Amino acid sequence: MKKLLFIIGLWHLCFTDILAQNTPASIDQYNVIWNSPSQNAGESMPCGGGDIGLNVWVEKGDIYFYIARSGTFDHNNAVLKLGRMRLTVSPNVFENPSTFTQVLRLSSGDVVIEGSDGKIKTQVKIWVDIFRPNIYVEVNSNQAITAKAQYESWRYQDRLMSKGKENNANSYKWAPPHQVVTRKDSIRFAPKGILFYHNNDDEISAFDVVVKQQGLDSLKKHFYNPLKNLVFGGFISGNNWQQDATTQGKYRDTDFKAWKIKTIKSSRQQQLMISLHTATTTSISDWEKSLLKTQAEGQKDMLMAQKATHNWWKEFWQKSFIHITPNQKNSKSWEIARNYQVFRYQLACNNFGHYPTKFNGGLFTVDPYFTDTTMKFTPDFRNWGGGTHTAQNQRLVYWGLLKTGDFEAMKPQFDFYKRILNNAELRTKYYWGHQGASFTEQIENFGLPNPAEYGWKRPAGYDKGMEYNAWLEYEWDTALEFCSMILETERFTGKSITEYIPLIESCLRFFDEHYQYLAKKRGSKALDGNKQLVIYPGSGAETYKMAYNPSSTVAGLKTVLEQLLSSPSLASENKKTWEEMLSRIPPMSFRQFENHVTIAPAKTWERINNVESPQLYPIFPWNRYGIGKSGLDTARNTYLYDTDVLKFRSHIGWKQDVIFAARLGLREEAQNLLALKLQNAPRRFPTFWGPGYDWTPDHNWGGSGMIGLQEMLLQTTDQKIYLLPAWPKEWDVHFKLQAPYQTSVEVEWKNGKLEKLIVIPESRRADIIEAWELK
Repeated sequence: MKKLLFIIGLWHLCFTDILAQNTPASIDQYNVIWNSPSQNAGESMPCGGGDIGLNVWVEKGDIYFYIARSGTFDHNNAVLKLGRMRLTVSPNVFENPSTFTQVLRLSSGDVVIEGSDGKIKTQVKIWVDIFRPNIYVEVNSNQAITAKAQYESWRYQDRLMSKGKENNANSYKWAPPHQVVTRKDSIRFAPKGILFYHNNDDEISAFDVVVKQQGLDSLKKHFYNPLKNLVFGGFISGNNWQQDATTQGKYRDTDFKAWKIKTIKSSRQQQLMISLHTATTTSISDWEKSLLKTQAEGQKDMLMAQKATHNWWKEFWQKSFIHITPNQKNSKSWEIARNYQVFRYQLACNNFGHYPTKFNGGLFTVDPYFTDTTMKFTPDFRNWGGGTHTAQNQRLVYWGLLKTGDFEAMKPQFDFYKRILNNAELRTKYYWGHQGASFTEQIENFGLPNPAEYGWKRPAGYDKGMEYNAWLEYEWDTALEFCSMILETERFTGKSITEYIPLIESCLRFFDEHYQYLAKKRGSKALDGNKQLVIYPGSGAETYKMAYNPSSTVAGLKTVLEQLLSSPSLASENKKTWEEMLSRIPPMSFRQFENHVTIAPAKTWERINNVESPQLYPIFPWNRYGIGKSGLDTARNTYLYDTDVLKFRSHIGWKQDVIFAARLGLREEAQNLLALKLQNAPRRFPTFWGPGYDWTPDHNWGGSGMIGLQEMLLQTTDQKIYLLPAWPKEWDVHFKLQAPYQTSVEVEWKNGKLEKLIVIPESRRADIIEAWELK
């Protein structure tokens, strides 16, 4: 048996090496490699797949990792970690190693830790099954070793949340209506392992509080509620493991209790598996049965799962890539490409999640102290909420996945809106008596406004459908970007989007009916003198408030309507409705700076409340100005001369200036901003940017950088494909990106010349425009 296990272990290592050799070396060159252990969780490395994320690090001889999974909301609507694992091997080559490496291997999606001390060499490989929620820890050594593992939970008891910033992790933020408590988990030893779970059961949740706050109790039974009876957790198991003991301790600022297990026999190979399960159920027994089935299948099919996982990552990296100055490793330009690839890996770890990747940390947050030393909260903390959806930020996580071809990874974001559509429509009808989905900015995962942003201290008679909030009032149009994304996936893939058409139509219908409703409350006419909508009060992002016909909203409505009307998924009998609405959309407004005509933020506005530049949104995301389009000079004037735009310019966080510069063909501007945007983060792991305006790792920071880089390389207008429209000629680049109409474009640019161009299908080559000579 021992010989058989040894052969299997060697086969694992050889199999992995063969796959690595067969994967393009250009991907492996971006592996993140550390040659010394870490000091703390703030120096962790991401690992994941499917919808699971781990933060892996080695500290004082022990191997740690946090476990996170998409959709693990407690009754306060915080996203909870699933705990922390600690592994110790004996003899411990990681305590004072003579050699040490920790590597994120992109080609196979795993983290491999190797250490030696004298003649003993030990390897620990951690990986996640792409297709089942199983985490594997494989230990291989050249000598027989033993191991101990412990599951550490800070939720071994109920925890009172502080009155300060700690509630920013949940839906109550700075305005909790009562004392907030994070409920304890259920944790126990089980045969050959440890079983743990968190159960929301029927407890009053953030959903119940929000429904009551917003006067919607009469509709409650009709609302989708994602929190009630949600159960999530897992089972830690292994054939050569037995129960040990429990202990208590403290990591950074948080006390924990640990359930310890240890190996029964010493061996050159040790293996541990963690199976996860999430379900809405009133039966914990049924939940456990489903979990144990996942665990049993994971043990039985490990080799097949590993092969399938490796193949998935191999295909993932072949689908698209961007390699800049590949022969100048560790140069600033090479680092940009490395960080682009690694950030794409982070997004892929939630490729199949039930919920979208959160902009404020994704699956990879750790103890908040390592982001802000004043925040001595548990590892469950993240700023700006867990189940709360900030669409202005979320959109930047997802736009870049069109050109990478990661369409499956966009589905969780689209389904988020589809699930809450009914709730958004019900609230519209209840408050205003008309049709359409009112998706406010800062909405919960059940489609109603965040309670803190909605406001607890509201003036008597204030519109109950409105958020009483200076930043968010009348900001409805962020949902339009996801409508546009959905329509673009149809254009890219050719696949039907029929299931999402009701969502898109409802978002449009809200604008058409709501602004006629508001106009008739002010006067006798629903439209202006040109028989067009009066979009007032409106909002130019969170910045230009109480705006009249904000250009970002006008551009968004026109673009989505035009996309919808050209969609083969739209029922022909509905086309007239949307053609008529398109005719009712007012024009954008303009103003001048130094005699240069520019796009105005709106026709008028009453105040400036933030630091966004929505007058540039007609460029991105709405693609009404840019390379190959009319009015390019006006759009460039807006970027170059608008004093607000100049004042707000930055590369930090969700700032989009690199995208605007790229879309406008401003090569030097785009290059300089990209170098700042995708430079190494000031942390050990190079793409853990932030906190910016949000949290660490800041996924809308990485997302906006990803989009900017893509737009420098490839842009599309109608059928035309523009190559290198904002690319610095001195940077060699080899890239493969996706384009509309099921097209892929591979380009190699070297020494200022086009060395390779592969367009699939070949018929699309006629649509290529060599844009590097454009002015």
